[in-house]
Amino acid sequence: MTLHDLSEKDVIQIKTGENLGRIDDVIFDEGTARLQSVVLRGRSHLFGLMGYDEDLIIPWEALKNIGTDVIMVDAEPLPVQRRAGRRQ
Repeated sequence: MTLHDLSEKDVIQIKTGENLGRIDDVIFDEGTARLQSVVLRGRSHLFGLMGYDEDLIIPWEALKNIGTDVIMVDAEPLPVQRRAGRRQ
């Protein structure tokens, strides 16, 4: 499975059923090359004209099931700082 495949699936919070968004990036440990977490892009407001919500980070271990259409997670996502060059 590629990052592109993951980015096409909605991420759903198991406890609440909330759609958290879609995976935009992954974070991995450079020393071990193991995936540590996924980053979900912030939701746009009025097609991005009114800005974006903060990006969210979810630990890789919190991904409980990767299905054909959705990814089920069991964790409270944490907001992340915007990276340089990201949309504002």
